[in-house]
Amino acid sequence: MSRPRILIVGAGFAGYRTARTLSRLTRGRAHITLLNPTDYFLYLPLLPQVAAGVLEPRRVTVSLSDSLPDVRLVLGEADRIDLDDRTLHYTGPEGEDGTLAYDRLVLAAGSVNKLLPIPGVAEHAHGFRGLPEALYLRDHVTRQVELAASSDDPGTCAARCTFVVVGAGYTGTEVAAHGQMFTDAQVRKHPLRRGMWPRWMLLDVAPRVLPEMDEKLSATADRVLRQRGVDVRMGTSVKEATHDGVLLTDGEFVETRTLVWCVGVRPDPLVESLGLPMEKGRLLVDPHLRVPGRPELFACGDVAAVPDLENPGSYTPMTAQHAWRHGKVAAENVAASLGLGGARTPYRHRDLGFVVDLGGAKAAANPLGVTLSGVPAGAVTRGYHLAAMPGNRVRVAADWLLDAVLPRQAVQLGLVRSWSVPLDTSSPEVARVPGGPGRRQDASARSGPGAALAADTDDGGDRGAGQGRARPHDEPAKGQPGSGPTQVRPGPGAAEPRSEWETAKGRPTSGRPGSGPAELRSEAETAKGRPAAGPGGEPAGNQAGGEPARNQPGGEPARNQPGGEPAKNQPGGEPAKNQPAPGPAPPGQPSPGHPAPGPVKRTDVPEDSAKGDS
Repeated sequence: MSRPRILIVGAGFAGYRTARTLSRLTRGRAHITLLNPTDYFLYLPLLPQVAAGVLEPRRVTVSLSDSLPDVRLVLGEADRIDLDDRTLHYTGPEGEDGTLAYDRLVLAAGSVNKLLPIPGVAEHAHGFRGLPEALYLRDHVTRQVELAASSDDPGTCAARCTFVVVGAGYTGTEVAAHGQMFTDAQVRKHPLRRGMWPRWMLLDVAPRVLPEMDEKLSATADRVLRQRGVDVRMGTSVKEATHDGVLLTDGEFVETRTLVWCVGVRPDPLVESLGLPMEKGRLLVDPHLRVPGRPELFACGDVAAVPDLENPGSYTPMTAQHAWRHGKVAAENVAASLGLGGARTPYRHRDLGFVVDLGGAKAAANPLGVTLSGVPAGAVTRGYHLAAMPGNRVRVAADWLLDAVLPRQAVQLGLVRSWSVPLDTSSPEVARVPGGPGRRQDASARSGPGAALAADTDDGGDRGAGQGRARPHDEPAKGQPGSGPTQVRPGPGAAEPRSEWETAKGRPTSGRPGSGPAELRSEAETAKGRPAAGPGGEPAGNQAGGEPARNQPGGEPARNQPGGEPAKNQPGGEPAKNQPAPGPAPPGQPSPGHPAPGPVKRTDVPEDSAKGDS
């Protein structure tokens, strides 16, 4: 008798726990296949510490092959599921197509960044759901501080050292808390001119920080953030995002080069294509995590609307704690449906409390309902993370110890560019690369490139059109200049012809009114110390600069891509033209009702941002 085939889609908290538990329960009596775009499980709660330089990237990853020896790992991203034929079609990391058959299918594809219909956000903001986004933010923040330190213009310095985080939930609060400590440490070693300090802003429409937690813990987190210098603004969000800054809902315009989007998550778009009953984007399942009417189909984690038996009429929230426990129950019920385990069990949970790491020795936690703050909360938080991680505990603890006694390495490696981590993408765990395969074009065609490379290095001195700045939709070609036909860029406003060489260089068309003399060279040329080749050179075979692959950076944008025709009701539509931006207040004077935009002169740096707290 042939062994049953179990296919698990996704290796997040739910998918990884399902695979590990099934491997233990079946003991070789079933073929278990795990489909995932990466070869690692990512421990998301520690991602803010990667962005702040506390932990090295590999510390928060666990190898799937090493930790799941009896599970077959297939690298790829699911494109389409044929429920009647019980087959799944996927795309591999190098663009190859594949098909997997199954007897039981467990959907645990996770979630992606949640978007709101706010003009400019899709083009100018970056999310925080994957390792590439954390690495990009780490490099980007370091670069902005270094460029600010070398700038002679106070306005440019202020804009570069202003960092806006939208969303005061767990992720946004931790990003702002760790980010403020990270940039303060940089400026302490290499002071900015005129005694300025970086400024982090935390925005949310909610009435308080961490609205999901107890009010005492919320107040503790708010107090720590404000003492550290974070500008916390509740009841405020972003009305419009531009290259030069963000317009807030209270009418203030904040000049910034950094917008971090942490407003929440939405289920992976894969489940939308199944045509099955949904609840707010999540697949409806019964308490046993099985899809009604489909005995072979199970779902868990963020893609599943699991009935909360402790609170009848509601569904379990999209948290890592629930996803981890979903995985165990899903595995037990899949094994039971195949006769390889015990009886089916419904999903029930007991709230164990929450922990929020605020950097250094500061944290807020309520384990088992006991409210803690300060050093005790910090010890509980780090102990919880070490216990919850399925691997790398010694390495994580060693990095924490080194961070307590040694200064952090504030260097930018330049491995992830802004166009590689678009906000609206169905695969935040994978960085977009020139010439790489696309993912689920029917679902991810909305994904945009984000800001181009020049957006990270534009000095912001001249803000007229075409002043030495790459537009958000100008994705580089494969890093080399090349000749080609003139490209017409669709998008809001009048279309402008640009050559592929100019698009690859991220610079305005020569001869265009207002274009500056500065030129941006390709990464390869910069590394080799060579001058940029002229636009007339013909690229060699298999070199970037030729005809870009369809739907790839530098090619023709797919429909509904930022830069193409905007989809209906999607963010990133045509921004308001000639949007007036309030002029900067006189030096040293705040705007009415709020602190002056940009970093403030802090003569009394809070003690709790000193090195002993980092």
